[in-house]
Amino acid sequence: MRLPRAAATSAAMSSTVTVREATAADESAMGRLGEMLVEEHHRFDPLRFIAALPATRERYGRFLASQISRPEMVVLVAEREGEVVGYAYAGMEGNDYMALRGPAGALYDLVVDPAHRRQRVGTALLDAALAALSKLGAPRVVLFTAEKNHGAQAMFEGAHFRRTMIEMTREL
Repeated sequence: MRLPRAAATSAAMSSTVTVREATAADESAMGRLGEMLVEEHHRFDPLRFIAALPATRERYGRFLASQISRPEMVVLVAEREGEVVGYAYAGMEGNDYMALRGPAGALYDLVVDPAHRRQRVGTALLDAALAALSKLGAPRVVLFTAEKNHGAQAMFEGAHFRRTMIEMTREL
């Protein structure tokens, strides 16, 4: 699948961010960002979200790299001056009777290094992921975001996502 190149320029940073399809060479950078995602969610709610383990970085990177060649998956990276500063991981899903929905694109991860947040990097990744899922035939895109991740929620609402489900957790 050919991905249209997306770019975002921040007033705070003069360099352009380029979004492209991930390659195997991005495994380590994606693993670093995936580990950050796990750590951030664990800080949000340590009872609900798993903690990072010593091998989380390597395992996350290896997992994301394994998804690159799957035709129903989308793995993108955002690059600034040769450094991967974010990634998006999404895919096509069929009917899901547990979630009571038909086929949809699912945005599993969208991660931006904290030093590059609030500079439209996430928006560039989101736009590119939505375009790629549209090319795969997604009639809609669904995602989950942590209750305490207000920055991500604001970005998704700004991109016309609406709240449709609320996960509730009880410890036993």
